[in-house]
Amino acid sequence: MTPRIRDEDQVRTMTLEAFADTIVPGEKRSPDDRAVAGAAPGGGAVAAGALELLEWDATGLSSGLGEFARLLNGHAQVYAAEHELAPDESVPPFVALPFEHRTALVQRLTTPGHPEKEFWVSLALFSNMAFDSAAHLHTADALAAGHPGLIAMGIELPDPDGLWRFPAYSYGRQLARLHPDTTPSGSPA
Repeated sequence: MTPRIRDEDQVRTMTLEAFADTIVPGEKRSPDDRAVAGAAPGGGAVAAGALELLEWDATGLSSGLGEFARLLNGHAQVYAAEHELAPDESVPPFVALPFEHRTALVQRLTTPGHPEKEFWVSLALFSNMAFDSAAHLHTADALAAGHPGLIAMGIELPDPDGLWRFPAYSYGRQLARLHPDTTPSGSPA
């Protein structure tokens, strides 16, 4: 018989990572990784720091993450029973779901009319935010560490002095001439 996970922090972490991986999938961190399903190449929300962002008190969600995990695992148990999926008590119920069933359950929870929709959409938005903006990190630090979302979007490193400059115009042409009183740092005189 496979041992059951009893550590609440481990259950919370694995469950939230599996949810974030469902929103922005990535590759497994190791062959025995169960939270990250490995449904996409490269780093996804988990590698981008979704759990760190969710745990940041600025999100307004951090104090309720344990309850999110508990609710999600409860929904996963009901879903698994409905679909006659064999339980795997070695991991939390949501983590035990195959990826396609994780996505189906998240779709159910985020569908208009679901009584908890706002909670699950919030969790999904922050999972996505970790990937596409690294909101919990300084951009230069995130890029230097190889943040998968910022790199995937083609965000380039700043100049050696830490500032971003764009010598090629994004519209392919200069939109306005530089004011003659602009200082070398780019500030108005």
